[in-house]
Amino acid sequence: MSGSEPTGGAQPQGDITRVVEHLFRHEAGKMVSTLTRFFGVEHLKLAEDVVQEALVKALQTWPYYGIPRNPAAWITQVSKNLALDVIRREKVFRNKETAIVRFMEQGLASSTAEDSALFGEQISDDSLWMMFMCCHPMLPQEAQVALALKTLCGFSVEEIARAFLTSEAAIAKRLTRAKQKIREAKIPFELPAGEELTERMDGVLQTLYLLFNEGYKASGGNNLIRKELCQEAIRLGELLTSHPAGNRPRSHALLALMLLNGARLPARVDTDGNILRLKEQDRSCWDQAMIARGLYHLMQSTEGDEVSEYHLQAGIAACHCAAKDYESTDWPRILSLYDLLIDMDDSPVVALNRAVAVANVHGPRAGIEAVEAIKNREQLKSYYLLYTVLGEFEALLNNPKAAIGYFRKSLELATIKSEKRFLSKRLRSIEATTIRSEL
Repeated sequence: MSGSEPTGGAQPQGDITRVVEHLFRHEAGKMVSTLTRFFGVEHLKLAEDVVQEALVKALQTWPYYGIPRNPAAWITQVSKNLALDVIRREKVFRNKETAIVRFMEQGLASSTAEDSALFGEQISDDSLWMMFMCCHPMLPQEAQVALALKTLCGFSVEEIARAFLTSEAAIAKRLTRAKQKIREAKIPFELPAGEELTERMDGVLQTLYLLFNEGYKASGGNNLIRKELCQEAIRLGELLTSHPAGNRPRSHALLALMLLNGARLPARVDTDGNILRLKEQDRSCWDQAMIARGLYHLMQSTEGDEVSEYHLQAGIAACHCAAKDYESTDWPRILSLYDLLIDMDDSPVVALNRAVAVANVHGPRAGIEAVEAIKNREQLKSYYLLYTVLGEFEALLNNPKAAIGYFRKSLELATIKSEKRFLSKRLRSIEATTIRSEL
């Protein structure tokens, strides 16, 4: 029996949905990259359509015939077959039909181990090329990142909108314009060189950064952490730094940041999925091998004179990893790194994180003043962490009524269940303290 044949028998819908969601995240982008490279970037939509149709077919077929032994191979082969059907109907492909049919009929199920390894390398190259293609300088940078997150990483429009703190309609328009631009300009699917490579690198790194962040702290859904997104961002980061085109100091800095933060994932939630604050985490659960890899890439990032925002954030992450407990954290060093970072990136989210460092060095009153001084603070109005941070500062200042008000506002805005549970718990704790003090 080949790996793509069904195992037979009905299976729970929940299991099938989880497998298809996993494939959507891990295989869809790779398949779209490969098909796009073959057909040409002007047929990006065709590649997306056939891969998505194959995933829908999986949801319709597997409940009756069972999940195949190799689900990824099944999706791959069905995508190829669907593309072949389209090709045979469209005149535009007729002059290369023979070559396309040969490519399409190279089934993964019958591949030898050596062929599979070569295919895997090809997929990796295609993923790398797709990253650089999406980040073409002819596209606005926000459109570059949105396109890469949608096409390569399988983000929904809603997830991208949350990552950019904007509306779904704005992201949908951004994606439509980007694809239209690629189609009209016939942007080549190739790895750039020289100056052009440098121009595209920022978009590629920002895409990986946002992908990791969405996994580190999900913007929606039931779970705070989406580990598979962090792993995919790190995989792509390692692919990038190991390639001569991407072996740059800032690439190593970003990979260091992702590894150092990723090492703390096992301690970020308790056994019930509830979020744990840094001071509550069991540091013995931190992945020391990942920390070592992160520190190695942080060292690699120091070659040359470049200091990027990723260098500074990786330095902050390294401070946390080096501390044996919360109390011994080098907060003055962290604050000095935030001071440098805010000169490069004046985003209100960075400023809010800096305010936490200010409070740890100079006390909660100074933290509140730092929050009040944030530029463009209006952008944080619907950001629940703004009110969480202020609530914590007020609680430290023994102003429970003010703290309760902020936590209630934060609870109202939070969207992740584990965050809501954490905020409810904090709110009840402060309310109980207030009642006891009034008795």
